[in-house]
Amino acid sequence: MAVFLYRLGRFSFRRRRLVALLWVVVLAACAFAAAKAPAAPEDGFSMPGTESQKAFDLLDQRFPGGNSNAADARIVFVAPEGQKVTAGPNKAAIEKIVADVAGGDQVKGALDPFKMAGAVSKDGTTAYSTVSYDVQSIDLTDATTKALEDAAEKGRDAGLTVELGGSALVPEGELGGTTELVGVAAAAVVLLITFGSLAAAGLPLLTAIVGIGIGVASIVAIGMSTTTTTLALMLGLAVGIDYALFIVSRYRTERAEGHDAEEAVARAVGTAGSAVVFAGLTVVIALAGLSVVGIPVLTKMGLAAASTVVIAVLVAMTLLPALLGFFRDAVLPRTRRKGSKAGKGRGGQRARDGRPNLGTRWARFVIRRPLAVLVLSILGLGLISVPAFDLQLGMPGDESKSTSTTQRRAYDALADGFGPGFNGPLTVVVDAKTAEDPKAAAARAAKLLTATDGIVATTPPAFNEAGDTAVITAVPSTGPSSADTTDLVHTIRDEARGLKSETGAKMLVTGATAVNIDVSQKVNDALLPYLALVVGLAFLLLMVVFRSLLVPLKAALGFLLSVAAAFGVIVAVFQWGWLADALGVEQTGPVMSMTPILLIGVVFGLAMDYEVFLVTRMREAYVHGKRPGEAIVTGFRHSARVVGAAAVIMIAVFAGFIGMSESMIKMMGVGLAVAVFFDAFVVRMTLVPAVLALLGDRAWWLPKWLAKVVPQVDVEGEKLSHGDPSALTSAAEPAPDPVRA
Repeated sequence: MAVFLYRLGRFSFRRRRLVALLWVVVLAACAFAAAKAPAAPEDGFSMPGTESQKAFDLLDQRFPGGNSNAADARIVFVAPEGQKVTAGPNKAAIEKIVADVAGGDQVKGALDPFKMAGAVSKDGTTAYSTVSYDVQSIDLTDATTKALEDAAEKGRDAGLTVELGGSALVPEGELGGTTELVGVAAAAVVLLITFGSLAAAGLPLLTAIVGIGIGVASIVAIGMSTTTTTLALMLGLAVGIDYALFIVSRYRTERAEGHDAEEAVARAVGTAGSAVVFAGLTVVIALAGLSVVGIPVLTKMGLAAASTVVIAVLVAMTLLPALLGFFRDAVLPRTRRKGSKAGKGRGGQRARDGRPNLGTRWARFVIRRPLAVLVLSILGLGLISVPAFDLQLGMPGDESKSTSTTQRRAYDALADGFGPGFNGPLTVVVDAKTAEDPKAAAARAAKLLTATDGIVATTPPAFNEAGDTAVITAVPSTGPSSADTTDLVHTIRDEARGLKSETGAKMLVTGATAVNIDVSQKVNDALLPYLALVVGLAFLLLMVVFRSLLVPLKAALGFLLSVAAAFGVIVAVFQWGWLADALGVEQTGPVMSMTPILLIGVVFGLAMDYEVFLVTRMREAYVHGKRPGEAIVTGFRHSARVVGAAAVIMIAVFAGFIGMSESMIKMMGVGLAVAVFFDAFVVRMTLVPAVLALLGDRAWWLPKWLAKVVPQVDVEGEKLSHGDPSALTSAAEPAPDPVRA
């Protein structure tokens, strides 16, 4: 591995103009394809095999001609204080607004609330009109959506409170924002402080931007949604900066050891690049493993983000060495940029002296008190993890949006006027095709639903043309994200078994609320298999990297502590409301059901990144003859500052997504930022050296029979240290470019 990457780094350095041009061409081609691609469809939560999905499929089959994906809107009218919507002027204004909307382009129909049963609240203060469209929300024209918004303004001018909801108003996804730019700016400051050079700070940012540009443009070009793209952007930017950071840092170290620019680049890619490849593989494994959950949107998000990480690795292995060829001295500290013998000697002497730095001092502190440090680290993370025991999963809808949005205000108005369950009605499908008397079976189903505790209203069964399938709408007494509503859905499904034995008809529960409940259940069921798959594969990969059994085991256990603490913070903020105002969380409630498994996947990959970058340098020192304690100190002397900088950069990038309006992205931003903090500074920087100090030589133990099976990948670059570097260069490689940038 090290020899191959050594040659790749040397080739990229020598043919830097060609390599840079090829990446520019790839970026331009992807950007052109993205610009020409049609708008991506919205992500739904379809889940093959679940009851809610079976019911949707049955509706499409038995009620032909209906477009279940067509856009809809709900116009909510609230009368002024002390008035009713049925009052003459208010009623006239509402009827005029509904008639205007009904006559618009792309509108299939708009229902008059005064002619529709149940569309006016019992106290007469609230009414709503449902607007249906002929096309999906993504195909609605600007004129159509503006007509809807203008209608709401006319109602407000008439003195009514008018709010809008429904899929027709789904906002466009965000690709970053001002807060994300702040994250990038913070990353730039950290890089500048770390390297003390504008060029050294700029190259990781430049290569990361190229990588995410290609990755995100490719995702858009193949028609994936903005939610998928945002996750890829988040990870691509973070790992792209980090991977380049490690290689640039190693390049500077090699130059300090007295190597010329070309040899330093080759060695940096051969050593630090090997760690980058294996770190990237762990992230890809974790993200691609999301496909085992069986939720299509989650699979897309995982694969899209994984592809962006692959691109980040390729950019770091090829484009970065090429750019170092153009900025070979500019990335060095100012005292050594002239390339003078004095400067070179001073830098080389500093590297050979191993002058203690903050990382060295911290490592020595930990290995002097390993047991105390270990116990305090575990207790601290355990205490932060306590709120995670109260973790409640759900799929919040408009109720989780900001109160500044009309969707949230419409949700609140309907809940106040019609009850909390009105925003989450259940669609009950009665499949009476095998029943002797379909109408009697549907009537029996309606009677069961009406008598069920937690149901406040039901509609009469509505049959299809064949008369073998009926649809009943049931309104719960509790909101869509309530645990009581989840219990109600399970109760109805239990009652369905009795209906089948009694009448021969099947009763299926679907609708947005039931779909969200099924999503949560499916994620919960897949969590342990996913953990087993990802941790198992990563364990094998790390065993190959470190040629050890205990180091991978320690890495996995440390990750569990990090992610548990991150869950504790998420529950405290998003369920309990701690620091909610400061983070812009306006509504507390259940944690979005996909957040835990997404967080586990991403954090596991990133945790293994830091494990590989930090412990690889320790392993390298140990292999080259240093004692276990000395190896730990050496690893910290060379890697702690860079790992710390990388962690701060990732925290800044992830924290930038906290300001986005999409609740899942906000939650992921908080979770990832705190998880990286805990994993990098508590687990990898504190717990890991303590455990390695306690284990001593046993940390690098591998049974002899297993050592014969595990392949030698030479991540430490031992062949580069004990061989003739000139012999590593393939004869087929071109001669060095005599023109210096």
